[in-house]
Amino acid sequence: MNPTFGLSVFHSASRPVGRALAALCAVLLAGCAGDATLREAMPQRPADVRTQIAGLMPAATADRAGWAVDIYAALAALEIAPSAANICAVLAVTEQESSYRADPEVPRLGQIAWGEIDRRAERLGIPAVAVHLALKLPSSNGKSYAERIDAVKTEKELSLVFEDLTDRVPLGKRLFASWNPVRTGGPMQVSIAFAERHAAARSYPYAVTDSIRHEVFSRRGGLYFGIAHLLDYPAAYDKHIYRFADFNAGRYASRNAAFQNAVSIASGIPLDLDGDLVRHGDEDEARPGSTELAVRSIARRLDLGNAAIRLALEQGDGQAFERSTLYQRVFELAERLERQPVPRALLPRIALQGPKITRKLTTEWFANRVDERYRKCVARATAVAAAS
Repeated sequence: MNPTFGLSVFHSASRPVGRALAALCAVLLAGCAGDATLREAMPQRPADVRTQIAGLMPAATADRAGWAVDIYAALAALEIAPSAANICAVLAVTEQESSYRADPEVPRLGQIAWGEIDRRAERLGIPAVAVHLALKLPSSNGKSYAERIDAVKTEKELSLVFEDLTDRVPLGKRLFASWNPVRTGGPMQVSIAFAERHAAARSYPYAVTDSIRHEVFSRRGGLYFGIAHLLDYPAAYDKHIYRFADFNAGRYASRNAAFQNAVSIASGIPLDLDGDLVRHGDEDEARPGSTELAVRSIARRLDLGNAAIRLALEQGDGQAFERSTLYQRVFELAERLERQPVPRALLPRIALQGPKITRKLTTEWFANRVDERYRKCVARATAVAAAS
């Protein structure tokens, strides 16, 4: 079930009373806006929702009406309630990631791209000079690939250079198909890999003229897949800030960080609360990681074997993990030891890394920044509801 939030509007013969009720409802929802099932009393008219969306954007935003159309269309296609809280969550992430630009410029993108190219060449044992020589070949527009890389300003432009390269250079697909350094894009900076998986599992509501990758760089596609990543999954969070952390760190990362905290309490073993329950990106992913080893240390108290533990942990990227015997017994044990409830969601502690990141940032920083924008948006929505 998708999260549903809303600002209920009360009508009364007494306008002051109606305003007071509307204000009270709005304040209550702003204070506890989470993933509780709060539904609108009546469906809102699409035109009214689009007007509301446009009105909650910064006044200087170009083509607010166009943004509102694409946001509402995405919410409708994904069957997500167009409530004030959900709208504000989308707007907060979009403002944080791109300041309402469909294909935002990235400072020093050419330099960043060359650094990533050289790192990949080194990892594969290919001399950098050979790669640079190949990139001096003329591209489809007459300029060399190297010249085009030097001149790129947006991720879409850089991605197109590499697509051209894989299509035209001999053995390009074999040598450079996985070299495209652009992994995210669009106004919400959503993962292209996520977008491709989502489109394969659920019908994309627009005609795809070229590829899902290209759709991500469009306003409509970037918003659709970004909203899907942010809101189109069930989570028992009581605050949107955990969804903002998940948007950055991966779905259910906040829930999984809380599980790791419970494991640490139950086992006495300190753990990095990063939301990763099994090893990833390692040559031997089957080898147990720190969380799995800590759980194994209390296996007898949980009355679970290693195979059952591993099977449950591998469900960590979905809601089903919460229904597993492992999840429930770990929290039961942790709460017996603590003699009080243990949180079911925590902000993951992850240092953000990537070629575009030039200063020390964390998932917690990202979530808090977005949450600040979200709360300001909800306050504006509350004020509008109170005045209506």
